[in-house]
Amino acid sequence: MTWLLPEGAELRFEGLDQPVRILQALGGGTQGQVYAVAVGGEQLALKWYLPACISRDRGLAERLRQSISLGAPNGDFLWPLALLEASATSRPLIRHPQAGFGYLMTLRPPGFLGAHLHAGGQLEISLQNVLKACFFLANGFHQLHLKGLCYKDISLGNLFLEPGSGRILICDNDNVDIDGRDPGSVLGTPGFMAPEVLLRRARPSAGSDLFSLAVLIFRLLTRHDPFRGRLELAIRCLDEPARRRLYGEEPLFIFDPDDPRNRPDPSEHAAALITWPIYPPALQALFIQTFGTGLHQPQRRSLTGQWTQALARCLDQRQRCPSCGQETFPDPAAPGSCWNCGAAQPRAAWLQLPHGRVSAAAGNELQHHHFDPLASPDLHRPLARLEAHPGDPTLLGLKNLSGEAWHGELSDGRSLLLEPGRTCNLAALQQLSTGLGPITLHR
Repeated sequence: MTWLLPEGAELRFEGLDQPVRILQALGGGTQGQVYAVAVGGEQLALKWYLPACISRDRGLAERLRQSISLGAPNGDFLWPLALLEASATSRPLIRHPQAGFGYLMTLRPPGFLGAHLHAGGQLEISLQNVLKACFFLANGFHQLHLKGLCYKDISLGNLFLEPGSGRILICDNDNVDIDGRDPGSVLGTPGFMAPEVLLRRARPSAGSDLFSLAVLIFRLLTRHDPFRGRLELAIRCLDEPARRRLYGEEPLFIFDPDDPRNRPDPSEHAAALITWPIYPPALQALFIQTFGTGLHQPQRRSLTGQWTQALARCLDQRQRCPSCGQETFPDPAAPGSCWNCGAAQPRAAWLQLPHGRVSAAAGNELQHHHFDPLASPDLHRPLARLEAHPGDPTLLGLKNLSGEAWHGELSDGRSLLLEPGRTCNLAALQQLSTGLGPITLHR
């Protein structure tokens, strides 16, 4: 690959007071090339566009200016920070007669890996953190749509995951535009495009984003495509006409409750059959809605807020199977059996909060929305976390992550003061009083 910007050079750009030092070429694709750069002592990333991309997409520079002006929906986006056009002194250093332009963004931190690795079974990540990643994803696009924007190209290729936390970063935000505006050259990624976009009956919009988001969440939770079941196996050659039929003209959800023709094949699609039963019916229902009536009626697709609520509740139900240790998400009223080993699941203790309940399992967290019925679900700033004792994982403690001391009552009647950063033994706890409301343990 011929790199357009010379490594080690200091380039000047219009409207930027400080020079940009090109540290390292990171990668490139059909749109452009990405570099690690230094600006005034801060390390950032610079995406520089290929001339062919600029020729194809005449509205690109205007979209970037618009996004920079509006600002990022939240911190989960690698959002454009500044549009860069080379100064007269720097143009000769760019290795193409058409200098073009690019933009600065935050440099992706180490530890964030491509979501395609998880979808391919190459990433070690807990079910809890996959669900958190899905929550952050839905919440990110909720915030983006609230700004009146649409993303247009939601797919595995635009998402990075931090396996140890479930945190995400959404990249390639140069496709973002005002919802309903002429979308330029971007239509989406095959396999993720809504049927109306694939068939060229509509342009990308917030409504088509909802379809693509559901596909991406399904791919993350099951590591399988929602439309590739037995009907795909009957296709001799998955060429363009076959793909149009499978994803656009005659799509059929592999778990459609009323039509079993496209169920996963046990030998070819084992991952889908194993993972789908893991998740609660309330979460499954959002896929059935989007991939059922929502297939051809965009207004019937599950909304971003519905996804965040269902995913947050699923996390609240999380337990560990006492027989095999796998994460399970049973109905608190009827725990059933473990999806992995089949062992009967006991009724777990839980914490009753003013606006919800959380199963007593290590790693589960208490959030602001558990105390405030008007608060939107948010996982970024937990108030408390259940933690296993380092010497005995069967003993649980509740760690106060808030900034205030909590007063409590133990089961033997004694009082407790739980300072910020401290942990109390859950087995001895009866109730805690916080400034936001009570926490009561039910066994």
